[in-house]
Amino acid sequence: MIELYHCASARSFRALWMLEELGLPYRLQMLPFPPRALAKHYLTLNPLGTVPLLIDGDTRMTESAAICQYLASRDPAQRLDVQPSDPAYGSYLNWLHMSDATLTFPQTLVLRYQFFEPAVRRQPQVAEDYERWFLGRLRALETAAQAMPDNQPYLCAGRFTAADVAVGYALMLSDYLGMSSQWGPATQHYWMQLQQRAAFLRSLEAEKQAALDQQIDPIPSPLIRP
Repeated sequence: MIELYHCASARSFRALWMLEELGLPYRLQMLPFPPRALAKHYLTLNPLGTVPLLIDGDTRMTESAAICQYLASRDPAQRLDVQPSDPAYGSYLNWLHMSDATLTFPQTLVLRYQFFEPAVRRQPQVAEDYERWFLGRLRALETAAQAMPDNQPYLCAGRFTAADVAVGYALMLSDYLGMSSQWGPATQHYWMQLQQRAAFLRSLEAEKQAALDQQIDPIPSPLIRP
């Protein structure tokens, strides 16, 4: 049984969404946000104090994009990965890892310096700069989304893959931060289509129900304000 440690709508949502897409059995362990401050016992499992933590037998993983790749390759029959022999393999890997390194990382700085730091340590200029930085990098997604056929609204290989999950979470976070009105129209349309996937909707319901069952606040982590 795969075990996933998760905070509502945190980066660990990528892993949860992948598990739902693949239909793999899993046990969802909800944590208050931020877990390194509010769930000290969790540090014995993950010294980083971050989510996700995915445990699959002897395998322990903490990087959300890597977990997407791992789960996709664990069940290749579902075709959420792209094989090295496929011409789209390079594009697949690029989007998968761009999702966190380029599209999610700057948003974490916006969250920190606009909302999470104590008032005396907040840096509005830093938050504004990194918001612009993110939106600038998002132009690559707008260009890709403009080229998507209506019947294949996916980033690569002509089908839905783990790359769409990984990039989709970056858009989810940006939406929570109130940036979606600044996206290009093709990006907005792409995100709207991703939200209609049955596995995405099941993931939202699964985290909400698990949070209530485990007496954890179900408010999405990006909306929590000190």
